[in-house]
Amino acid sequence: MFKAAARFEDRAFRPLSIAVIAVSDSRTIETDTAGALLKTMLEADGHACAGRLVVPDDVQQIRAAVQAFVADERVDVVLTTGGTGFSGRDVTPEAVEPLFDKRMDGFSVLFHQYSATTVGTSSIQSRATAGLIGKTFVFCLPGSRGACRDAWEGILTHQLDYRHKPCNFVELMPRLDER
Repeated sequence: MFKAAARFEDRAFRPLSIAVIAVSDSRTIETDTAGALLKTMLEADGHACAGRLVVPDDVQQIRAAVQAFVADERVDVVLTTGGTGFSGRDVTPEAVEPLFDKRMDGFSVLFHQYSATTVGTSSIQSRATAGLIGKTFVFCLPGSRGACRDAWEGILTHQLDYRHKPCNFVELMPRLDER
């Protein structure tokens, strides 16, 4: 269903600085398995984890955590995990989407297509979203390990790799603040 990734073999890998925020009322940094998995996968791919936190399902606290990482010039990407479902406490999209300078509608579409290959129609229960805040890419993923693995392995590992072709987000980074 999905085309195999190709690489520009003449390009050197460019490691990114990626922050991970778990959104949960019940997890701590020690019990946050989805955030831990994201950290493990991004580091295994050669990127650096700029920081990892757990914040409660609260619009203001989620927003503050994302904005703090976005304000850090060293952070290229922010990944959130959790709070993208339909329960009353799931408010990550409501917290983060108003901050987007540019929405990345294709991320949600592609995430659902890829996720459906692993969880079937249950993929519809996610409100995964992404966008650009200033010069920082922000991806809001569901809180399950499986969904985080799907997003990383199916999309992010490729789009956050300078060697991926025909195009990737890394090659756009120097031009994100063009006017």
